[in-house]
Amino acid sequence: MTSGPEVRLRTSSVDETRKVGEALAGLVRSGDLIVLAGELGAGKTALVQGLARALGVSDPVTSPTFTLVHEYGGRLPVHHLDVYRLERLGELNDLAIAELLDDGGVTLIEWGDAVASALPADHLEVRITFGAGDDDRELTLRAGGPSWSRRWEALVQSVEAFRC
Repeated sequence: MTSGPEVRLRTSSVDETRKVGEALAGLVRSGDLIVLAGELGAGKTALVQGLARALGVSDPVTSPTFTLVHEYGGRLPVHHLDVYRLERLGELNDLAIAELLDDGGVTLIEWGDAVASALPADHLEVRITFGAGDDDRELTLRAGGPSWSRRWEALVQSVEAFRC
């Protein structure tokens, strides 16, 4: 999907996966898009929970699997989408992603790799896979587009504690 620079990380608990999200929160800007990929239960929502908490969201952050979109107020608005249940790419337009990206917040899309062709090229991809142990996860972060490429060195430094 994304073809920019990448960094590989490892976490050994849900809390550590949340901490990766917290680290990303220090770098997100108004209008950012983060595409989350990974199997069911891999930790996509946990990463969003950490990012949202670091942005000052006090509401519980849960998976928007059935509602498709959750919105939270914080230092930046957080738009959390789940496109797992979309049957056609055309349904993506109903979620008004372009408007979400223009409203001054950060947009995170679980299962975003399934709709990548309809998303802006300027985004950060976070792919989460299961590791050896029950709570172990491997995360691959890839920059797409000029905005994330300009922040790449800062991003790598912010997640240094989790690098493979």
